[in-house]
Amino acid sequence: MTDIAALEATMRRALMLSANGPSTGPNPRVGCVILGASGDVLAEGWHRGAGTPHAEVDALSRLSTGAARGATAVVTLEPCNHTGRTGPCSLALIEAGVARVVYAIADPGIVSAGGADRLRGAGIDVAGGVLADEVEPFLADWLGAARLGRPFVTLKWASSLDGRAAADDGTSRWITGPEARQDVHRRRAAAGAIIVGTGTVLADDPALTARDAEGQLLPTQPVPVVIGTRSIPADAALRSHPHPPLFFATDDLQAVLRDLHARDIRHVFIEGGPTLASAFVAAGLVDEYLVYLAPTLLGGGRLALCDIGVARIHEQRRLAIDHYDRLGDDLLVVARPR
Repeated sequence: MTDIAALEATMRRALMLSANGPSTGPNPRVGCVILGASGDVLAEGWHRGAGTPHAEVDALSRLSTGAARGATAVVTLEPCNHTGRTGPCSLALIEAGVARVVYAIADPGIVSAGGADRLRGAGIDVAGGVLADEVEPFLADWLGAARLGRPFVTLKWASSLDGRAAADDGTSRWITGPEARQDVHRRRAAAGAIIVGTGTVLADDPALTARDAEGQLLPTQPVPVVIGTRSIPADAALRSHPHPPLFFATDDLQAVLRDLHARDIRHVFIEGGPTLASAFVAAGLVDEYLVYLAPTLLGGGRLALCDIGVARIHEQRRLAIDHYDRLGDDLLVVARPR
């Protein structure tokens, strides 16, 4: 096995480890593998959430003093270079005496970046970009939030093949099948917040929880967020959510996202009706589209989107298809803005 092939296999192992970390919160999910001079695995680690040791420190903590001298650290994200709730990982690696650091993605943080340069300055061999094309999608929401300074925004809707989100009388349960609906709940659980408008709350009384196939709450839940000026009934289902709901009586979507980012929410899931969805699209605030297409036709006027500011064909909002997934009889299309 060539050196690069061995490093890629180790990076995939680090990526697998990173998935053990929490999908929500202000910190990225990061994995680290420490290799000995002969390529054997000395230690592994991952980040378990805000305030806990980062992946590199978690791995190093499993070794005796001096055991990492001359070793190679393979980590999914460039080691951080700042002191927050924990110290800089770049310094921890230097003090441990590692000889080489290999990472996949450069840290986009204004404060936390610079670890690679600090490591090089200490005489450590540093290589970046290894399996970046595989790690980038895994960290897409956190990287997007770090680069944009606001939460990564996923917009989801379910529709018929002719683009209708409901029948003409407003009923929409269920357009898609159980496999598609369960996929939605899984994705809800991975988001920090779920956003709807007051119209959706008044019309559908959603619980805004993430549930399993038996209807039981999943271990992690998104914070329910409601945007709009209309009053919400005291007995609305979302008021029984495990997290206290947040209400924003404004149409300033940027301000809402800034507030959520300040609350350490890095990924939001939009499930409002066409009015709220269209407002986010028109404002250019959608980073990912999840469109669940059911093999059915509804006709009528209940479109998944309404006015998004496109008056002429050259103003259309072109998307890049990321991938398709078959979910039972339904099709999930995952797309991003070009």
